[in-house]
Amino acid sequence: MAATPQNTDRSTVAGGAKRSRSMPSRVVPPIELPASVDELARTAAAQLGWNGVVLPETTILGRKVCVVAKLRTDVHAERIAMGAGPVADRATVDTWTWPELAGTAPAPAAEIIGVLAVARHWRTAMASAVPFARYGEAALVLPSPAVLTEDYVGNCLPRARAYGLAIVSADPNAVVDLDLEGRTERVVLAEDPVSRLVNEIVYDHLLRTAEVPAELD
Repeated sequence: MAATPQNTDRSTVAGGAKRSRSMPSRVVPPIELPASVDELARTAAAQLGWNGVVLPETTILGRKVCVVAKLRTDVHAERIAMGAGPVADRATVDTWTWPELAGTAPAPAAEIIGVLAVARHWRTAMASAVPFARYGEAALVLPSPAVLTEDYVGNCLPRARAYGLAIVSADPNAVVDLDLEGRTERVVLAEDPVSRLVNEIVYDHLLRTAEVPAELD
């Protein structure tokens, strides 16, 4: 027996509705970075006037960042003499701030100039940069299309100002421009176990680069 027209129409409508729901009303291409993370970090550091070694992107405290730092050569030489290389064990570093052990702890051998978070969206970059802004300079590096949105103006800029973050934008040709200056008068936390651990990690990364000697004459 042939299907009734009513059943046929219901099947067609249901199928049509299902197909229409599966098709997006608008396809928006994702915003891409105009160059590699490390290249953008180097140009952004120059734009900000941060003079130091721009280390390759790495994960510190669970965040992907590029650190700009210098080796404190006098401290490095002293630590070589003492046989005290970089220490990445958090439990050990934690003891360095104890009053009874503070006098025997090795001095920080890295000078951290600033921390850069390079990302396609400001929320991702800000989540990476904020933990480091408590201890010093930090900045976001974003593609220029990401800074031309209402979301950026209404939500990113007020938060960046509150945290004292700088923002550098990169156009499609990877030419960078300073979009927001960092606030230097913000409250910066004193040295604590977290900052000491970060310093040791950066110290280790500095020694692994070709620009910094692992040993001194």
